[in-house]
Amino acid sequence: MSGERPVLLLHGQPGGACDWEPVAGVLGRRAIVFDRPGWDGRSKPTDLPGNARAALATLDRLGIDCATVAGHSLGGAVAAWIAADHPDRVEALVLAAPAANVDALYALDRWLAAPVAGYAASAASLAGLGAALATGPVRRRIARELAVEDRYLRAASGRLLRPSAWRAFATEQRALVRDLPALEHRLAQISAPTTIVAGAADRLVPPAAVRTLVGQIAGAELVVLEHAGHLLQVQQPRRMAEIIRLAASNRF
Repeated sequence: MSGERPVLLLHGQPGGACDWEPVAGVLGRRAIVFDRPGWDGRSKPTDLPGNARAALATLDRLGIDCATVAGHSLGGAVAAWIAADHPDRVEALVLAAPAANVDALYALDRWLAAPVAGYAASAASLAGLGAALATGPVRRRIARELAVEDRYLRAASGRLLRPSAWRAFATEQRALVRDLPALEHRLAQISAPTTIVAGAADRLVPPAAVRTLVGQIAGAELVVLEHAGHLLQVQQPRRMAEIIRLAASNRF
């Protein structure tokens, strides 16, 4: 990577590697993005430890021993798991709108983790949202409200309509409810310099969960982005790239 420090970018749920493309475009060749297990339409979805193994396998294939690891939403939980269990692999940690502790769970998350009813509700919700985003006027209105590009939502629509996405979402909902308590016990083990980024208008990750997380990871720095919601890397890609660069250079 031409001497540049590599950055591994982990997407959230639902999502894909393309969620980080605006940031990766700014970071250049140092950025590493991939579809986490289950979100490529071929592989089998898995839990937080399984996602961590897949992320490390991606680094191994590239011959990378250590990288800055940035994760968004559920990807933040995966990034934190890697940092806790494999400190030698993480140079710096960036958690963007992270669902990385128990406080990040809502009652709805627990209901969606139910084996049968939860899957049915997840599939119906994702399919309904995908169908809505396929409708031009609706998609453009949502794009304006979220301050994201229309083409991003058009691509998201196609992903949300795939049964593989419904399976991945349901599997990860169960993993969140089961694995977040275990991750919470590991947070104090994280030794990598950590930056936590929150959107001031995020309605998905409770502000209380972010504040708690800052106290659970020793030395963690909090950056709040004004005029941003949950989709930080899509809404403010240049600012996110700058934060990641600063974290990688240990300038926070």
